[in-house]
Amino acid sequence: MRLALAQLNPLVGDLEGNGRRILAAAERARAGGADLVLTPELSLWGYPPRDLLLRPALIQRQEQVLEDLALACPPDLALLVGVAEPASGRRQPGLYNALALVQRGGWRFVCRKRLLPSYDVFDERRYFLPGEAPAVLELEAGGRPWRLGLTICEDLWVEEELQGLWPDAVDPIGDLGPRRIDLLLNLSASPFGQHKGEVRQRLAARAAARLGAPVVYLNQVGGNDELVFDGASFVVDGAGRPLLRLACAAEDLALWDAGPAPAGAVAPMTAPVEAPSVPDPWEQLLRVLVLGVRDYAAKCGFQRALLGLSGGIDSALVAVIAAAALGPGRVDVLRMPSPFSSDGSLDDAAALAERLGLSSATLPIAPLMEAFDAALTPALGAPPRGVTEENLQSRIRGTLLMAVANQKGGLLLSTGNKSELAVGYCTLYGDMNGGLAVIGDLYKSTIFGLCDWLDAEASAPCRAALGLPARGELIGAAIRTKPPSAELRPDQRDSDSLPDYAVLDPLLKACIEAMRTPEELVAEGADPAMVARVTGLLRRAEFKRRQAAPVLKVSGRAFGSGWRMPIASA
Repeated sequence: MRLALAQLNPLVGDLEGNGRRILAAAERARAGGADLVLTPELSLWGYPPRDLLLRPALIQRQEQVLEDLALACPPDLALLVGVAEPASGRRQPGLYNALALVQRGGWRFVCRKRLLPSYDVFDERRYFLPGEAPAVLELEAGGRPWRLGLTICEDLWVEEELQGLWPDAVDPIGDLGPRRIDLLLNLSASPFGQHKGEVRQRLAARAAARLGAPVVYLNQVGGNDELVFDGASFVVDGAGRPLLRLACAAEDLALWDAGPAPAGAVAPMTAPVEAPSVPDPWEQLLRVLVLGVRDYAAKCGFQRALLGLSGGIDSALVAVIAAAALGPGRVDVLRMPSPFSSDGSLDDAAALAERLGLSSATLPIAPLMEAFDAALTPALGAPPRGVTEENLQSRIRGTLLMAVANQKGGLLLSTGNKSELAVGYCTLYGDMNGGLAVIGDLYKSTIFGLCDWLDAEASAPCRAALGLPARGELIGAAIRTKPPSAELRPDQRDSDSLPDYAVLDPLLKACIEAMRTPEELVAEGADPAMVARVTGLLRRAEFKRRQAAPVLKVSGRAFGSGWRMPIASA
C-alpha cells in the first residue's frame, strides 16, 4: 500500500477552501501512485474550529462539501478526511471528532476520536462526544487486504510517564492490540511546543512496540490564532525506528510505501528514506514564530506589519521575525525617541532596520510629552511624575503606532516578552498595544538565547532559507549585550524594578508552567522574600494580561486560552 501524507495548512471554517486543498493534495498523490491519502484531524474545518462547530448551517454545509469531494475524488484513490460527525438523537454535545473515508462517488464515517482533551488550550468536551470503540479500516491495495488502525491525535497520548498525565481510563492503543492491524494511522492537530516533537516520537515508538505494527503520524501545519502547528509528521517502523520525516513548519506531501506483507502479518517496511533532519531547537522555534506571524497576517487579511523599534533586544527579534514572515518590503518600523533615549539605542535601531531592509521613520515624542504635561497640570496640580510620567511615554508611543497602523492598514506587532507580561512590567494602551504578541510566550532569557543563535554561524542556512541576510550579525552584538532598559527615565535599567532575569525566569516558569506553589518553591530552596515578590507581581498583573493581544503559544503553558486565572483572587 502506498500512502500519501498530506501535511496541510487549513483556514479555520473554510470548508470549501479546505476541500479544495485536500483535492489538490489528492491529485498530487494520484500522480505518485498513492492508494490512500491521509489528511490531518478536522482537516475539512481546520483546527481548532471552536464555536464555529455550534453553527448548524456549517454542519449541513460539510455534508455538501463531502459530496463534492466524493464526486471529484480521483478513481482508485481513497481519502481520509477529518470531519465533525453529527451524533444521532438529541445527545449533547451533538458531534463526534471523526474521520470520513472518501472515495469516487461516496463517503462514510469510519472513526471517532475517543480521548477528548480538555486541558491547556483544548476544550473538546464542549463540542464533542467521545467515541466508544476502536476503529479498524479494511482496504484492498496492492492485491491484498489491509487492516488499518485509526486514531485521532490524543488517542495516541496514553503513556503517563511520557506525557505527565493520564487523560482517561480509556486506552485506544491497547484496545487495538487484539485486532492484529497492519498499520496504525494517527491523524493529528497538535500545536507546537518546545521538546514536544520528541514526546510524539516516543509515543509513536511505544505504540508501535505495543501493537507490533508501524505507526504513521500525520500532523496539521500552520498558524491559527495563537496556536501554531508545526507539522513535522513522521513514520516509524514496528520497532519504533524512524523511516520518514516531513518538514517542520511548512506544508508538505510525502509518499510512503508500506510494502506487500501477507494478510494477517505485520507489514515489513521499506528501507529508511531520505528525510529532512530534525532542525536545531532554536531553528524550530524561529521557524514556528515566523509561521505564526505569516499565517496570522494572511488569514486575518493584513498585507503589512508595523512595530516600534527601540534599539532593544525584544523589538529587534520581532523585527527579524516579521521580516522573515512577510518580507522586508512589507514591514514598517517607527523609532520614537524621548529625551531619555540614548544615542546608542537610536543608532542600533537604525542599523538593524538597514540590515533587514525595513522601511523606517523617526517620530520624536518630546513635544507630545510637553503637551501632555501642560494638559494634565491643572488636574494634577503639577506635571505628571514617576510611574505616571513613564506610562505616558509608553502610551504616546502606543497611540502613534496605532495611528500609523490604522492609516496604512497594517498589523501592529506587540514586542513584549513573557517575563514582562508575567509581572506586569508593561503598560496598558502603551507598549501592550497591538494585534499580535509575537514573543509574548518567550521568557527574556529565551530571547537572549535565540538572538545569540541568530547571530551565530550555525543559523546561516536557516536565515538564508527565510530570506534574511545569511552572513554577519543580524541582531548585532550591541543590542544583544546592552543591559535591558525601557529608557523611560535617565539611566533606567530593568534591574531597577525587577530581579535579574536569571533569577526571575526560573521562578516564573515554575509558577506558570509547573503550577508550583510558593510553599513548594521555598521548600526547594528559593528565597522566601523573592518568591513572595514574584508571585505577588504575577497575581496582580492578571488584569493587564486579560487585555493583551493574542500571544503566539510556543511553551507548555502560555498566557491566553490556556491560562484561565481569575482577576480578583486571593
